[in-house]
Amino acid sequence: MKIAILSRDERHLIELSRQLRARPGSDEVDMIAGTPARLSTMSDDAIPDLLVVDQPRADEGDLDQLERLGHLFPRMAFIVLSADLSQDFLLRAMRAGVREVLPAAPAATDLIKAVDHIAEKFGSQGAVQGKVLAFISCKGGSGATFLATNLAYALSAGGTKRVAMIDMNLQFGDASLFVSDSKPLATLSDVATQIHRLDPSFLSSSMVAVTPNFSVLAAPSDPAHASDVKPEHIDAIIKLARRQYDFIVLDVARSLDPVTIRALDHADTIYPVLQTTLPYIRDGKRLLDVFRNLEYGTDKVEIVVNRHDNNSDIKLKDLEQAFDTTHLRTMPNHYDAAAKSVNQGVPITRLAPESPLSAALMTMARSQTGEAAPQAAAGVMARLFKRRKTDL
Repeated sequence: MKIAILSRDERHLIELSRQLRARPGSDEVDMIAGTPARLSTMSDDAIPDLLVVDQPRADEGDLDQLERLGHLFPRMAFIVLSADLSQDFLLRAMRAGVREVLPAAPAATDLIKAVDHIAEKFGSQGAVQGKVLAFISCKGGSGATFLATNLAYALSAGGTKRVAMIDMNLQFGDASLFVSDSKPLATLSDVATQIHRLDPSFLSSSMVAVTPNFSVLAAPSDPAHASDVKPEHIDAIIKLARRQYDFIVLDVARSLDPVTIRALDHADTIYPVLQTTLPYIRDGKRLLDVFRNLEYGTDKVEIVVNRHDNNSDIKLKDLEQAFDTTHLRTMPNHYDAAAKSVNQGVPITRLAPESPLSAALMTMARSQTGEAAPQAAAGVMARLFKRRKTDL
């Protein structure tokens, strides 16, 4: 278990560290001098499983900071050491998510017992770490937003996976319109400008709820607000979203600025979207060169060939040769169904479940979730039920 000790007093840090390192096992014990605010900027890898906080000062907002950390990192447990064991302090600590409160100078056996108790709970819990899937267009008009929004909906279709989509086309994003006719009450820029409020409730309330388990965080409504979003905001939002959702789908702008690159850094898989024409292929090769310079491995990038037609002059083998990869995914061309889906703001898998494009999206979703999405089956059942009523 990874344990961190936080204290303003260096002597206390050394003594508490000595006590905890004497605990049987292979704990990793770190010492952090300062206040809880220091941890809000730490990377995921540096975040401990257990934070031992030495004498937090409620009047300086330390407990508020612990509560905020608890929202950002739900699996992190807290032990507080305090000279103040009043009912009021204990109640405030409990509200902040603190599991154990011990005296300021606890006996070593009491501290070890509290750590053992938390370690037992960790042993029975699994980490929640959602996957981040990023779509980026190799050239304008590739259909990246359509695929991103519709895949996000397909991922949620089984009802067991929580899915969030974040529209990162900061100047002209309209992803929410592809799956909902509801007007966003808040946008990514609103969350960024109030990043100090970021917690699961605030993030959820800022999103458009398409279904009970699928929501979209819309792009800024005014292009002028694109500059409100900074790379560090993307870090905080995606870190929190990973802990709250099984999948986070990003619709990323083609402009490779620091915000876009930070989002791509977080992605488990990047899907560059292109079509089978020479301009797309040229720009696709340029984009892959950028990814190589960013040191993204080939296992992180999967090219999506949209509106694929077997009768096209450019064949898949030509694309494989051009991109030096066999890692290509195709989406069939079914323009009529796709256009109706976009115009009505209804996911294609719901509007046209028998479309070959719906089938391809469902297959892609199943490759991620490992479960069968119900839309196609629902269409069959509806037809059977309708036929039965007709027979009657």
